[in-house]
Order: sequence, then C-alpha cells, then structure tokens
Amino acid sequence: MVELIGDERLDHLLGENMRIIQSPSMFAFSLDTVLLAKFVYVPIQKGNLIDLCSGNGVIPLLLSKRTKGHITGVEIQEKIYQMAERTIAFNKLDSRIKFIHGDIKDMPTLLGQGKYDIVTCNPPYFPTPSNEEINKNEHLAIARHEIYCTLEDTIRVSSMLLKQGGKAAFVHRPGRLIDMITLMRKYRLEPKRLQFVYPRHGREANTLLIEATKDGSPDLKLLPPLVVYNEHNEYTDDVRNILYGK
Repeated sequence: MVELIGDERLDHLLGENMRIIQSPSMFAFSLDTVLLAKFVYVPIQKGNLIDLCSGNGVIPLLLSKRTKGHITGVEIQEKIYQMAERTIAFNKLDSRIKFIHGDIKDMPTLLGQGKYDIVTCNPPYFPTPSNEEINKNEHLAIARHEIYCTLEDTIRVSSMLLKQGGKAAFVHRPGRLIDMITLMRKYRLEPKRLQFVYPRHGREANTLLIEATKDGSPDLKLLPPLVVYNEHNEYTDDVRNILYGK
C-alpha cells in the first residue's frame, strides 16, 4: 500500500507496469515530460543519469525502463519531492532511483562536476511575471515560471554536471530556441538533435525537444516533425507509439 495525502491519487503510468502519485492541485505530469523521456538518448546497460526540475518523478520512472543505469531526480518543492519518494518506493525502484530535495543550482557542489552521462530537464517555461499575473497556486507557479531557476541556470548546471561527451536534453517552447542555442554554446553544449512538436497538422509548433553534447562538434540534425492530434482529435500513431509502444 502507499500513503496518499489530501487530493493525491495513484495513477497508472501510460503503458508501463508502474504507478505514479499525482495531485491535481500540486502536480501532474504533462505530455511534454513524457516526450522528453522518450526523446533523450540513454545508455542501456550502465551510466549515471540525472533529471533536473524532476517534479513527481515521471522522467526517472520512464528512464528506468530504458536503461539499467543509476538515476537521480532533483526537485525543489518539498511536497512534490515527497510524492516522488513515495512513488519510487511503491514501484520498488529505490535501488536504482534516488531523489534529492534541493535547488538545482547547488547540485554541482553537492554531487560534483563532470559525474553524469545524461542530464534531462523540463524547466519552467516562462519568465516570472508580476505578482498580479502569477498563478495563485504556488506549486503551479514554481513549475511554470522562472522563480527558482532560469533557463540559463538549467543549461549552466547541466553542463557542469556532465562528463565530456555527455548529453543534455531539454523540452521547451519554440520561442526560446535561439536563447537555448546561444546559452548551450556559451556553456560548451553543442546542439545535436532537434525536433518540433505540433498540436495538429497546419498549426504552429508549440513544443521543441533538443539534445546537446558537451564539447561536441557542430552537426545539428533536424528530426521529422511530431504531430500530436489527428483530425479526429485523437493521438496520432506516432504519439500513440511513443506513449504506449507499438
């Protein structure tokens, strides 16, 4: 059994034989997060992986199905961190996944630099607005807005944690692409794979997935576009295969 607090619920995790604790008032994972977990390259047999801004732990859970390596998640919000801890215990993955309650900016000092093969991050997308505009729900505001970390923080920290040749993967909004590439090169991360995600055919992209290699040589590959919904408002075959397997 697992302890559920307040409005928490225990959900099935897509097509995986795992469950995840979620809360509609605090945190529930998004499609963006799942796409990132399936997009990033991972070593199959071994390696050290770290997920920054980890939320309730969906990326570490999904990565555990793709790699036998050790996975660390970092989450600054204590209540959401506790949800992730209980989720990992429920799925009996304590030996492979650990969570840290802390600020990602402290991780290079706490964990050491150049220790990780893979870094993933679904960062807050939006600059911090005025008090009048910010979401009144503190948990959602922190997840969506750059209150505790900026885009530059996430890219700088990712580079510091990575070994030379290690890979960092992010999901973000297309409007920040130029900022991302500029910051990546500033911190020795060379973009290597880029994919745009479109809500429907004929619409503008609303999400991007990008992977960079630390000290890699310039050679960016633009992957085929990924369309989420078809004309019947159902997941396309491509997205369904990503989420649930073929």
